[in-house]
Amino acid sequence: MQWSDYTTGQRIKFLRGRAVTQSALAEMTGLSIVTVQKAEQNRVLTLTTLMLIADALGVDISVVLGEQAPRRAMDQADRTMVRTLSQVVHDTAAGLLPAQLEDTDGAPGIRAAIDRCWRLYWKGHYVEAGALAAPLLQQAAMHRHNQSVGNEDEAWGLLADAYRLSAYVANLMGARDLAYAAIGHAQFAAERSADELQPAIVASGRSWIYLRDARLPAALQLAEKAATDTEPRFSQATPEQLTVYGSHINFAAVVASRLKDKERTADYLSQSHAVGARMDSEHKAYGTLFGPVTAVTQAVGINVALGQTGKALKLIKGIREVSQLTEAAQNRYAMDKAMAQADASLWDASLDTLEETLTRAPQWARHQALPGVIVAKVGQASTARLRRVTELLGGRPSAVHGFPPATARTAL
Repeated sequence: MQWSDYTTGQRIKFLRGRAVTQSALAEMTGLSIVTVQKAEQNRVLTLTTLMLIADALGVDISVVLGEQAPRRAMDQADRTMVRTLSQVVHDTAAGLLPAQLEDTDGAPGIRAAIDRCWRLYWKGHYVEAGALAAPLLQQAAMHRHNQSVGNEDEAWGLLADAYRLSAYVANLMGARDLAYAAIGHAQFAAERSADELQPAIVASGRSWIYLRDARLPAALQLAEKAATDTEPRFSQATPEQLTVYGSHINFAAVVASRLKDKERTADYLSQSHAVGARMDSEHKAYGTLFGPVTAVTQAVGINVALGQTGKALKLIKGIREVSQLTEAAQNRYAMDKAMAQADASLWDASLDTLEETLTRAPQWARHQALPGVIVAKVGQASTARLRRVTELLGGRPSAVHGFPPATARTAL
């Protein structure tokens, strides 16, 4: 039998093995032994229980759910995760939920799962994030379904977050149709929540999908609207509002730079730096991070896109500390740095930056198109160096389906 052929309860039992009794697993997780028994009997397995058991057993949630076998190559896991997530996105939108699903975790449990999913996402663990997004989406849909009329605002907001996470994972995995479907359902849910920022945040997510789909004018239009809709009164703005607005105005600069619109890019970049300057450090809100470090590191890639290599290299010289950024943002900055070095014909320096990042973050790199774009630009480095970096890129899966081949203008 294949790992996916076993039930979730059987997989938990196998992963537990003889060395860990049910009582020991209960103690490791803080759950009751009855809860562990029910999980292994496929009777009840809530989202909170799933996360606690996976942590205690030292495996990804995707392993417990059968979407990835222990210590197995990830290519098949990519396909399995996307297929499962697609089914859940479409089923929940149609109101189809598992018969045995119960809303036992409530809003706090769903919010905790959303936070965890974002952490996985920003670490670059996209398969694991997608594996968690599927049961999270089911739980959020059930929670929304159980709310009384007039008391649904918060539940709609949680559901919007779950769909947006699904869309982001699908976008990076190259699943075009799934990304569009999930972001559409996120928009529907966001517009029914009480949170005034959520519709604009979801619209910005759609803009990101448009960018990957090479729909740059439409992407810029949406990005500009999202920035306008979230612009706060600076004298009264909270760190959360500044984070949302800063990230949106910065993304508008990114898209404008891909369109080679220097005047518009300069305007948005100036506003991005102004927002960053008002913030003493990086802040997180709605699954995103923004602050002074984000503003300056993102400016590197923006200047590279505009062909202003000298400005990009000058910025790089002044950047000393990026540890406040998420792991994915640090890796992306490294790619922008490598691209600037390649544009300046600093072939060896570019490959040094690229090789260091690919070695440090292979899981993140597997789902990125930009490393391949950079290698294609490095034309005069040593054959041995190119071969070594190309081998590091060899494990990257191709897109699942739908998006056009990534270029320097559309690579995320």
